[in-house]
Amino acid sequence: MISRIPKGWVATYGQVAAMAGLPRRARLVGRVLQELDPAIKIPWHRVVNAKGEVSFSLSRNGGDTLQQRLLKAEGIEFDDKNRFNLERFRWLD
Repeated sequence: MISRIPKGWVATYGQVAAMAGLPRRARLVGRVLQELDPAIKIPWHRVVNAKGEVSFSLSRNGGDTLQQRLLKAEGIEFDDKNRFNLERFRWLD
């Protein structure tokens, strides 16, 4: 289902959890995606938190910076606080 998120759009961890039949399991989705190889063909970078941010953490070993770079390359516009307009870029399936 993550592969259905189009280029230039994002979904939240909670949305993905609900689509997977796991409502209220957003953190589980985040943990699973964090363990993926960044080179995998699943567009993991299009899944973000519900605040309209990339979740920055030392435990992501640079995956957060890569995620933001990939989103910017797809046209997602970040402000000076590293946030984007979630309502504008949220994919609604």
